[in-house]
Amino acid sequence: MHSDIQVRHVPFLHALWPLFVALPLAACGGGDDDDDDGQEGSFPTVDVPADFQIEKVADGLTYPTAIGWDDQGLMYVLEAGGQFLDEPVPARLMLVENGVATPVVELESQGLATPVVGMQWFEGGFYMTHRSPVDRSGAISKVGLDGTVTPVIGGFLDAKSEHPLNDIRLGPDGRMYVCAGPATNSGVVGIDNAPFVALNPELQATPCRQIVLTGQNYLTPDFRTPDQTDTVLTGAFVPFGTPTSPGQVIASNRKCGGAIHVFNPSDPAGTLRFYAWGLRNVIGVTWGTNGDLYAAVNGYDVRGSRPFNDVVDPTYRILLNAWYGWPDFSARFQPIVEPQFDSPNAQKAPVVVGGVPQGKELSFVIDHAASNLATPNPSVIVGEHPVNSSPSKLDTAPASWGPFAGHLFVAEWGDLTPGTNPLQNEMPGYRVVRIDPAGGGTVQPFLRNVEPGPASAQGAAGQGIERPFDVRFGPDDAMYVVDFGIARVNPARAAEGQVPYEFAPQTGVVWKVTRVP
Repeated sequence: MHSDIQVRHVPFLHALWPLFVALPLAACGGGDDDDDDGQEGSFPTVDVPADFQIEKVADGLTYPTAIGWDDQGLMYVLEAGGQFLDEPVPARLMLVENGVATPVVELESQGLATPVVGMQWFEGGFYMTHRSPVDRSGAISKVGLDGTVTPVIGGFLDAKSEHPLNDIRLGPDGRMYVCAGPATNSGVVGIDNAPFVALNPELQATPCRQIVLTGQNYLTPDFRTPDQTDTVLTGAFVPFGTPTSPGQVIASNRKCGGAIHVFNPSDPAGTLRFYAWGLRNVIGVTWGTNGDLYAAVNGYDVRGSRPFNDVVDPTYRILLNAWYGWPDFSARFQPIVEPQFDSPNAQKAPVVVGGVPQGKELSFVIDHAASNLATPNPSVIVGEHPVNSSPSKLDTAPASWGPFAGHLFVAEWGDLTPGTNPLQNEMPGYRVVRIDPAGGGTVQPFLRNVEPGPASAQGAAGQGIERPFDVRFGPDDAMYVVDFGIARVNPARAAEGQVPYEFAPQTGVVWKVTRVP
């Protein structure tokens, strides 16, 4: 496990840390079904539709990120593991029975570096997404219940950044689909990526197809030197401190970031290819009753050398081979050069092209015509979530869910304002929402707290929803929601050289939602 880089060794981290929904930090626990409110089975903090009821399946989990079932119908929960903590604890696979989560496999001791985010049962084991313990690149391994680990695919370079590999799902075609986040917020390695550059100086975003650059370079403080006045020019799709030129060609990478990849489990290395790309941090995928592929995506943050003030976070219908506009188009496929996506000048870096200053105006980093890129029609947008709500994993309701059958249910993890967006003044997310794929983009709340925000912020920790990350319909057709647990902003920690966030251990929950007979 790579816990050697401590926050106290990176003094700039408190001002830069770009934590996001798919970077859980630690794992510990399992415990009895304790409702914490003195009313067994009653959760007055939670708002759930009248025709449904909610209960806890297990609590006391630490940063759970995925749920799954083996071929015997037994339920397992994945605890993701820890990084950037003074006392990190390991990632674990947990068996859940009778309200108790019991460790089955200690994943880091078996060679899976954290965070471990996605898992899918297939032919005797769970396929899991994680980082390599050697170089922090993204990897996939198959883990047996006896602890046997079989490496599947490695070498996803973008995962060395703030965005690792996320969900992995078995498709109706028998192939595995993997969500790969991109390095960087919007294509440019900036000061917000400093802790990751410290570990991997060659960190950069990688495209799935060859692209041609416009040569935009961003004048950014050089955090690698002790002199705080030093600056450096950095372009898109190159390492920090590397300028680019107009017409510069960036080669494709077979294991690119910002993409959904697919492979055949019988020949992973030989069949791996991207399914779609240009997705700004794709977290989860599922299939509709008509066979269409859908994905939930975290939109841009107002951070880094190239901040982008987007207006929604999307759920998309995914088209084969399509480019979804990252890093030059909004979630609605509007050009980022439009004024509505601008940020205050104080948030932006000066732009230089060919040695000539361009001011701080928004501009494209890719020459789209020369790169043969066309964005999809907006009709592929099936859900528009509030910006920074962080739509995460999702699933499709079975036929037994009556009027909601075939609807998409999406976990919204919530924001980390101001670290990811100092302009955000709402409390988006902290709920599970429902989307009718034929409903024109309307997102309907389904499971949330009576008051906006997490239960812990309302003095009701353990009595309501914190940060939903995974939604799955089980073999019994019930909805299971993996609640990551308490994650909150605490600026006072910055004075201690720590990240300005707190992630409370043993606060994660698995919820079960069923229709009332």
